Amino acid sequence: MKVIGLTGGSGSGKGYVSKLFETAGVPVLDTDRVSRQVTSPGSQCLAELVRRFGSGILLPDGSLDRRGLAALAFADPESTAALNAITHRHILAYARDWLGRRRAEGYAAAIIDAPLLYESGFDAECDAVVAVVADRELRIARILARDAITREQAELRLSRQHDDEFFRAHADFVIENNYGEHNPDGGALERRVREILRALGIPEAER
Repeated sequence: MKVIGLTGGSGSGKGYVSKLFETAGVPVLDTDRVSRQVTSPGSQCLAELVRRFGSGILLPDGSLDRRGLAALAFADPESTAALNAITHRHILAYARDWLGRRRAEGYAAAIIDAPLLYESGFDAECDAVVAVVADRELRIARILARDAITREQAELRLSRQHDDEFFRAHADFVIENNYGEHNPDGGALERRVREILRALGIPEAER
């Protein structure tokens, strides 16, 4: 089974691209969702985060205040690195187990959707990496519409991430996503997904 890493910066529209891969018959693991699972109340990961960032990152019910954690973690590079070091270990353990189950089910390919694929080092475990890129202003507009944060916060978030030049230089395949689900040209994304799967030698019958 081929392991495909799917990555890209915030606001690149990677979530929509992952849905296109699923529609093509390739199972996708969304590591953002996994992050929520491994940081649930009572989890070891959440306990480690509290030890590093303090109990102020907890809501009254004991669950993680993600917005509060983000404000602390993105305040400086050292804090960002600390957050990643804690969460990546737990997320990757989950991902490896998930891939083992997909392999046992006989899939020809599976995708790990990970915004921090390179930061986690998991790119080394992938047979190929697909990066989704988009114009910076469009990415900011998507983030503002999705997350209800200020432009300053959105720009700070992007400043902590790799730029598109990095993704273009390090990925095996690049998907340009300056439109998306509701644009008449959205079919171009579907064609690009099928093109990548063909290039990886994953025929329709095996998906």
